[in-house]
Amino acid sequence: MEVTLRALVTVFHGMLFGAFFLMAVFGLVVELCRSKFVERPEQITPKGDSLERLYLIGMVGLGWAAVLTGAYIIYPWYRAVPPAGLTDLALYPRYLLKSNPATAGWHDLGMEWKEYVAWMAPIAMTMIAYVLTKYRLSIRDHPKVRTAVLAFALVAFGAAGVAGFFGAMLNKYAPVTGGPTIHLRGKSQSLVSKTKAVHRL
Repeated sequence: MEVTLRALVTVFHGMLFGAFFLMAVFGLVVELCRSKFVERPEQITPKGDSLERLYLIGMVGLGWAAVLTGAYIIYPWYRAVPPAGLTDLALYPRYLLKSNPATAGWHDLGMEWKEYVAWMAPIAMTMIAYVLTKYRLSIRDHPKVRTAVLAFALVAFGAAGVAGFFGAMLNKYAPVTGGPTIHLRGKSQSLVSKTKAVHRL
């Protein structure tokens, strides 16, 4: 088993940072909706308060990790310019997509949207995490603020969902690959078999 470095970074960007961020935001949206129907203020222990803060910080960290790895690591690989006269565009995803009218839309619409809409998610969640951390005890007394927080959470969830969808489609039609090859399994086995063969001689 082997994978290229760029493909591995893409997996971390989308399936680890992006997917876990999306799940964390969904969990927060569900909790905010549930809290609107609680009659009495819930008492939370100091440990529970710490875990809640950790959840919010982790969620924001995942969002920023997804956006920053996408913008500053994967996107430069995606838009790399192929040498003149090259016909195999497999290592140049942007040009591979644009070379075929059937897939050009994934760049023209998908990547253009993904580039900008993805930034909305961690920005909104950073604001939400700050408000929920600083005003956790008094937010129930301000239903309009709580509704605004829920609205921003829904915007973040939608933005992350759109970015994730387009990212998955772009990776399907023009995956980012290349770079050093990482052997996950198999290389060590071949070395063992070679060693056994030498001993037999």
